[in-house]
Amino acid sequence: MSDKTVKKTRSAKTSAKKPTAATKTAAIEPLVHQNPAPVAAPSPVTTSTPQPEPMPIPDFEALSSNMAKLVEVGGRAAAAYFKPAEEGQSKNEFADTITGAIRTLGDVAEYWLANPTRTLEAQTALTGSFLSLWAQTLQRLSGEDAPPVLPLDPRDTRFTDPEWRANPIFDFLRQAYGITSNWANDLIVKAEDVDPDTRERAQFYMRQIISALSPSNYLPTNPELWRATLAQNGENLVRGLEMFAEDVEAGHGQLKIRQSDSSKFKLGENMAMTKGKVIFRNELIELIQYEPTTPDVMKRPLLIIPPWINKFYILDLNPDKSFVRWCVEQGLTVFIVSWVNPDERHAQKGFGDYMREGIFAALDAIEGATGERDVTAIGYCVGGTLLSVTLAYMAAIGDQRITSATLFTTQVDFTDAGDLKFLADENTIRGLEEKMAEHGYLEGSNMASAFNMLRPNELIWNYIVNNYLKGKDPMAFDLLAWNSDNTRMPAANHSFYLRNFYMSNKLTKGELDLDGVHLDLSKVTIPIYNLAAKEDHIAPARSVYNGAKYFGGPMRYVLAGSGHIAGVINPATKPKYQYWYGPDVHETYEQWVAHATEHTGSWWVDWIEWIRSLNTQMVPARIPGDHKLTPICDAPGTFVLVKA
Repeated sequence: MSDKTVKKTRSAKTSAKKPTAATKTAAIEPLVHQNPAPVAAPSPVTTSTPQPEPMPIPDFEALSSNMAKLVEVGGRAAAAYFKPAEEGQSKNEFADTITGAIRTLGDVAEYWLANPTRTLEAQTALTGSFLSLWAQTLQRLSGEDAPPVLPLDPRDTRFTDPEWRANPIFDFLRQAYGITSNWANDLIVKAEDVDPDTRERAQFYMRQIISALSPSNYLPTNPELWRATLAQNGENLVRGLEMFAEDVEAGHGQLKIRQSDSSKFKLGENMAMTKGKVIFRNELIELIQYEPTTPDVMKRPLLIIPPWINKFYILDLNPDKSFVRWCVEQGLTVFIVSWVNPDERHAQKGFGDYMREGIFAALDAIEGATGERDVTAIGYCVGGTLLSVTLAYMAAIGDQRITSATLFTTQVDFTDAGDLKFLADENTIRGLEEKMAEHGYLEGSNMASAFNMLRPNELIWNYIVNNYLKGKDPMAFDLLAWNSDNTRMPAANHSFYLRNFYMSNKLTKGELDLDGVHLDLSKVTIPIYNLAAKEDHIAPARSVYNGAKYFGGPMRYVLAGSGHIAGVINPATKPKYQYWYGPDVHETYEQWVAHATEHTGSWWVDWIEWIRSLNTQMVPARIPGDHKLTPICDAPGTFVLVKA
């Protein structure tokens, strides 16, 4: 605490401030860069230290009352946590991840401890920095000015409160955290005899640890939380613990962090609003045909295959952001697959079933709905991987119904698959398979947790601090509401996907067979528009680029600005990001980037020009139900309403 005079403030119930628009943008992985765990800091800026607000004096009677409430609400949270164990349900979903982290970090530690010289080097590096920090802190405590050993990184929003710099104690905590974090990261980078894959895996696990240990995450070591707690007499902690208990209950004993106020959104009313009809349904899909808004349409219909991890309406969030609506306005007859949210009945539905009952069934239905056999298709993320596999299958059997394809942030080669590959080793997959065997599916919360680990500062600890310690309700934000609308994964499908793609990379190795058919991407000779996103942590742009080389036909590789979601959902009418187009995909990714040309505006415009060049014939607009298939219900259908 500062030794400055503490000014007494009148006790009052303080309402939680709503997050800003900047917080919205920082909240989800694909939208922005992750605030890195402390890295080499920039040069200090010579500005006067901002003065913090004085710490308020609480109403001790109200504070005591709220502390009693904390005990009561804490009991509720504990009961929710232990309830699954009492009922004999499995828990500890992160046990295999923790085991993997210990094993991997142990390999790095062994490198440094095996040689006394290296051990001394590591100890000296840390000790020297801390001696400098102690000296700087003692100078400040004695009233002297002293520059920080580790200047504040202005990009790191966790330490924006002025008290982190003005108060020597909190400044010490921040710098000690940064020094230790940098030291731990350096040990991994400099472990030269450890194989590169283990070092990358160690960096992934270390990022989780570093993010978790930040002093900004805990009340005793965060001045902003101290100030809020004193000003509100602890009411923020009561509100936060109430939300925590609710989220543990919602997660059935696991913490299901709320990222948005989803109560403000309703499908068909202010999300997924584009008018259409469900014109086909089977065990795995509902197929939606959207109503035309132009008198004439392109002859060849468009089939969109979204991922079954999360739901299709990311492409139809609202009228301003809807890729579906925009495609309809461009004169396309748009069909989209809405995948079932699987349960025990779908346990044995595998990758081949998703191809046959998903894509092939949709192609048959489109022909019944329009009379057209030729289709252009889009696959997004794992939906794009399925589409690529299907194209190779169709090439092998001579099925030519898909005449051109677009891939959104899609991996077919998993050599450089990003951090998710560290959660797909043999031990982890075996643990998931044992868990899936209990009910026949993987809970959506498991995949959500995996994606959150890609950006722990923004997608985990940001919400823990704001929701549970500051007691702030999360904002109503459509993208985050969609992101929290999880889906389950059938056991057979998910196991096949992890083992054959992430772990073994069989498709591009030429080792993958599906339903007795050998798959060879080089036999896929149709034109392909391949969209990657520059800051994508799920399907890294380099990985998408390398995969593009395996196809055998014309390839237009385009690099969008931003990440996995915002790079794709970049409306032509209100673009936020640019895109790049360059030479053929024969060079290395770095060479392609160096030679690519940057274009302002949305890639949507470039894509529709590509579509029109391949789809020149126009026909009268098609109304859902005007051919052989009778509409079943209005869009967005019923499958999308099922919660995980």
